[in-house]
Amino acid sequence: MLSLNAITVRLGGRTILDRATAALPPGARVGLIGRNGAGKSTLMKVIAGLMEADEGAADIPRAARMGYIAQEAPAGEATPFETVLAADVERAALLRESDTTDDPHRLGEIHERLNAIAAHAAPARAARILVGLGFDEAAQQHPLDSFSGGWRMRVALAALLFSAPDLLLLDEPSNHLDLEATLWLENFLKSYRATMLIVSHERDLLNNVVDHILHLEGGKTTLYAGGYDSFERQRAERQAQQSAMRAKQLAEREKLQAFVDRWRAKASKAKQAQSRVKALQRMQPIAEAASDPSLTFDFPSPAELKPPLVTLDMAAVGYAPGQPVLQRLNLRLDPDDRIALLGRNGNGKTTLARLLAAQLPAMEGGMTASGKMKVGYFTQYQVEELDADDSPLEHMSRLMPRAMPSAVRAQLGRFGFSGDKATMQVRKMSGGERARLALALITRDAPHMLILDEPTNHLDVDAREALVQALNDYTGAVVVVSHDRHMLELTADRLVLVDNGTATEFAGSLDDYTDLILKGGDNGASKDAPKGNRKDERRAAAEARERSQTLRKAAHTAEKEMAKLEARKTELERAMFDPASAAPADAAHSMTTLMKLHADTLAALAEAEARWLEASEAIEEAQAA
Repeated sequence: MLSLNAITVRLGGRTILDRATAALPPGARVGLIGRNGAGKSTLMKVIAGLMEADEGAADIPRAARMGYIAQEAPAGEATPFETVLAADVERAALLRESDTTDDPHRLGEIHERLNAIAAHAAPARAARILVGLGFDEAAQQHPLDSFSGGWRMRVALAALLFSAPDLLLLDEPSNHLDLEATLWLENFLKSYRATMLIVSHERDLLNNVVDHILHLEGGKTTLYAGGYDSFERQRAERQAQQSAMRAKQLAEREKLQAFVDRWRAKASKAKQAQSRVKALQRMQPIAEAASDPSLTFDFPSPAELKPPLVTLDMAAVGYAPGQPVLQRLNLRLDPDDRIALLGRNGNGKTTLARLLAAQLPAMEGGMTASGKMKVGYFTQYQVEELDADDSPLEHMSRLMPRAMPSAVRAQLGRFGFSGDKATMQVRKMSGGERARLALALITRDAPHMLILDEPTNHLDVDAREALVQALNDYTGAVVVVSHDRHMLELTADRLVLVDNGTATEFAGSLDDYTDLILKGGDNGASKDAPKGNRKDERRAAAEARERSQTLRKAAHTAEKEMAKLEARKTELERAMFDPASAAPADAAHSMTTLMKLHADTLAALAEAEARWLEASEAIEEAQAA
């Protein structure tokens, strides 16, 4: 169905795609993945014919209908329902012709074709797709211009799915969706039978929908069979093999070089030495497995506060006087709480988040918050509003005017902005880097509660995993709104459903909520969801985080002690073997005393190494569990 033939694309003097080659099997469901900036969208545009490659091409059968979402959202007076129906170009053309033709024979052909493509069922199918993406019956009849850009992009996605192309190209389709619409989309794509290529960083979608992974790295593509978890295993095995081959090659190079260095000048061995020089020249170096040390999230731990952090007692909140968006809010947040806010977009999740962040006052009822509590509130607007001409260092310095330069750089370093990264202009950063910078800015004063509204939108899969780990290491409270089910499963202990003008505890698990959504149940039916012992689950999750933090602290302490002991060992050895360079205090000791101090230091170093190793192994076991 689709072949990529040595596609090369250069932009601004930089090679984005470097002879990318792959043959996708007919009917394959392929997830296109890679780090931010790897060239995934560029490859998609080449396949869609929106960009011309410098070399190579994408081969698609001529009869195949290809579908790709345009970058611009649809607009105008047409309704979402009309826009989606119009996406079936053949049906729309046949209906127009049937209204104008006077030829009875042609009219018969038209109706025969309309029956063949099930045109009569099209309105119901269009409505089902729109409902799945969050448009109720009333919203389907509003003009497009009355919706925000994100909702109009949903209409574009609905139109593409309705047109049912033979080759479906989706570039981050869940970016404008909430969790509920993401679940629906995943379920829809499972039953889609044509060939599809999806750029996505949603681990669940990549595991549940696709059967191949096309990995883009260094401008080249590698095709793996299976979903994302299978790809990770295969890639790890391949990297291990690559590392072993590289080590073997380096050893061989050293052996050849040693022979050349030893015998090049000796006439009797010159010929053999020359042959080894040629062997060295022919040996293609094996690249070291790539890594990204800048992929870092490290939230500073806050000072302890007594619970509760926030209490809502029959509170109401909204934007216009007398018109609350949410009311009858009864909620308590403690320092170790991990809460996920569920509910469709427009139900009030962001309104509740803003109330908890003290950006909106309670219109009625009571809201009590700890006077010393600091809140870090992340939204997509903060990412978009970063000054493009300034650097991370300039952004952070403005927000920490009284801090020492070292403290400013230390906070940036927690999120991977060290060295040149700290002085790079924001305009040159990827979306993921900007999101990391926004997270660094909101956590500069070690907040007691993090409120994160869709924090993963610009992050690739690896960055999302790093964020999950950082959230689990963080000792404060977390409130998160996200369509990334994998992240919610790993970080949230409590589920709060925002629906029907209020927010209530959801008694079941995230799987229960998923089943409820996919079965078309009323969100308010959470009362009937299976009831587990959520209090015990939250306590167990909090204890697991506390154990992990204790282990990491022990490993860090042992590592610092090892560094001190290593330095002390070096000082003592200098005093023993080079007294002239020794410190005055050590130079005054006798050789016997120095040898005893050296032995004691070695013993202490061995003990610190044992503690570090024990803690490190325990951390790995905890992460695996």
